[in-house]
Amino acid sequence: MEWKKTPESLVKFFEEKTANLKCERRKMFGYPCCFLDGNMFIGTFGENLILRLGPKQREAALSTHRDMAIFEPVPGRKMKEYVLVPKKVREDPAAFDRLLDQSVKYAGSLPPKKKK
Repeated sequence: MEWKKTPESLVKFFEEKTANLKCERRKMFGYPCCFLDGNMFIGTFGENLILRLGPKQREAALSTHRDMAIFEPVPGRKMKEYVLVPKKVREDPAAFDRLLDQSVKYAGSLPPKKKK
């Protein structure tokens, strides 16, 4: 399966929004992502931006932002803790920053992943 390259504008947005975060930066699926203690919390995937949210925050985000959806990198393989963040939400700094903060806090609450 061939995946689309992330547009430069989205990479730039991702880099700007994560520039001041103390986290590990590496690639997942070949796309830039950020991790806390081995737990991914934000990343790009093709033409999309994804965030990892806790159950309550995810439910609230999905009901508030009707065009937001659960991340499904391959049809039938949902990553239930992750949501696709639509452009409309990315263009609303207050809404996006609130979601990013929730994502960072959720990832920080998870137990560290053991290195392989």
